[in-house]
Amino acid sequence: MPDSNPRSAADPTPPLSAFQVRIAPDGWVFAATSAQSVLQAALAAGVELESSCRNGTCRTCLCRLVQGTVAYPMAWPGVSTEEQAEGWFLPCVAQARSDLVVDQPMAWPAPTP
Repeated sequence: MPDSNPRSAADPTPPLSAFQVRIAPDGWVFAATSAQSVLQAALAAGVELESSCRNGTCRTCLCRLVQGTVAYPMAWPGVSTEEQAEGWFLPCVAQARSDLVVDQPMAWPAPTP
């Protein structure tokens, strides 16, 4: 059963923890460590997510966290507490703290070099 209350965590997870991220509705699945942003993990796995600044200020990557927990390495991650309670998060700065399901219909395969 999906977690109906996605959360943001303040407590750190050991840097070598790895989690599974699933991008809905297309079903992209990749691993993310607790030391990298969800966006970095997606790009490393060949999955593009909308992004621009990659530091939490422009909000281009804002999408919904359907299930799981993320943490932010800074005090103000560019998304309000109220937005976080509604499930919104910024993958460019958010780090996984559990397996995640992310609603991002605008994901696409990254171009191969």
